Amino acid sequence: MYVTIPTEHFETLPPAALPARRPGTPETTRNAGSYLFFEGDEVKWLYQVVSGVLRLTRLLEDGRRQVIAFGYPGDIVGFPSGGLHHTDCDVLVDARLRVFRRSALESCVGNPELHRQLLQAALGEISAMQDHFMMLGRKSAAEKLASFLHVLFERVGEETDGKRQIVLPMSRSDIADFLGLTTETVSRTLTQMRKSRIIDVEDIYRVVVLRPDALLKLSVGNR
Repeated sequence: MYVTIPTEHFETLPPAALPARRPGTPETTRNAGSYLFFEGDEVKWLYQVVSGVLRLTRLLEDGRRQVIAFGYPGDIVGFPSGGLHHTDCDVLVDARLRVFRRSALESCVGNPELHRQLLQAALGEISAMQDHFMMLGRKSAAEKLASFLHVLFERVGEETDGKRQIVLPMSRSDIADFLGLTTETVSRTLTQMRKSRIIDVEDIYRVVVLRPDALLKLSVGNR
């Protein structure tokens, strides 16, 4: 999951739709804290998240970290760059994953429809990544965080006791490294949004969206 650039008529794109699972299609389960792959590993498999949450990261030479993306149900991770993984990928929430051979992306032999849809998913990731880079370079801290929360609200928001809430399995530092901010800025901006009654922060893992329209307007720079 990347944070793309919403508009006033923003609609979250549906996750990549692949053919229904056939008997014998490989699946795997991974526990929180485990790794699927590391940067520089040869790509042998692609993974579609069925349940759980993944985190994709890279480290700079000086040890600083960038969170590249989060993998939510429907997302596909592991697309190759020169045949290699270009990020580390670890599990934030216990995950169930569908597994596809890299050859299914590179050749239509065997299952042309799977090849076509994996290719479409890869192209969609490139487009989303470009929007994400634009967001990182052009938006204010409040706009970045509002965009992040709005994407999660639209995609995985949960209705509880008449309230629409977002579960945040990632830490504040994860969010900061994803949005190009400091942890202190993320915490301060959440506090400002809470004081404006746009959200309510129930605990470090749960955010209740009180005014979805205001959250959307903030994400596009309308205060």
